[in-house]
Amino acid sequence: MTQPVGYILTQDLAKIPVKRYFTIGEVSELCGVRSYVLRYWEQEFPQLSPMKRRGNRRYYQHHEVLLVRTIRELLYEQGYTIQGARQQLALKGGAPSDDAFELLHDNENEVELEDAVGDEAAVDDLLGVDAADNPLLTAPIQANFDGRAAGLIEELRAIRELLNRG
Repeated sequence: MTQPVGYILTQDLAKIPVKRYFTIGEVSELCGVRSYVLRYWEQEFPQLSPMKRRGNRRYYQHHEVLLVRTIRELLYEQGYTIQGARQQLALKGGAPSDDAFELLHDNENEVELEDAVGDEAAVDDLLGVDAADNPLLTAPIQANFDGRAAGLIEELRAIRELLNRG
């Protein structure tokens, strides 16, 4: 399939920075999708539900940015309709396929993870989860906050194995 001139492929999008929340404008830039499209996708994809604060301001977490990128890829690059993309997401369990965990195996992101150790919010953002709410993650992350990033990465790989089994 020929891509229109100036079209940005998903793999060419900017790296997602380590932070807890992203505004709709930031997600728009990171995912190459207009803000009004993101608001429309919220209505069409129940998995996409950013937190809303005063004045209906939307705040997306890391896993939601990954989900937007997955939706974008399904619709724009693979040519699915909205209904087809919904079905594909349902087959994948409603989440990006291992994208959050692929971050841990990417060399650039391992450095990011090492820098994030000691900052619980940064670790949460890399994983797309709130470690304090997840007993599987709390103990390993707390145990490795002393700067042993390699140990943390091994713990996260073990958690990935547990999650893949269940």
